[in-house]
Amino acid sequence: QVQLVESGGGVVQPGGSLRLSCAASGSLFSIFTMGWYRQAPGKQRELVARITPRNSTNYAEFAKGRFTISRDNAKNTVYLQMNSLKPEDTAVYSCNAVLGLVGYWGQGTQVTVSS
Repeated sequence: QVQLVESGGGVVQPGGSLRLSCAASGSLFSIFTMGWYRQAPGKQRELVARITPRNSTNYAEFAKGRFTISRDNAKNTVYLQMNSLKPEDTAVYSCNAVLGLVGYWGQGTQVTVSS
């Protein structure tokens, strides 16, 4: 069992930045593919970014050039740096860990972009 705990959400003005963190329990973090997803009110959950154990990354189109996913295996933590935030980025951001057919989710952290 892997527990994921997100932090770093909050309220930010348009154009601002936030860095989300997701801390994972256990000793297998380095072999998980880690991802950030988001879900806005009334919308389906969507992938934001993903990073593999070998640090290969992929991003949703809306995230390219503004968001950066990274991981620190020594700290069992994955990060999402979000810059140039827009009101449409407002959502609950959740961390996901996948190994084969097994996946885990965190509880999510709220990001609100508003002036």
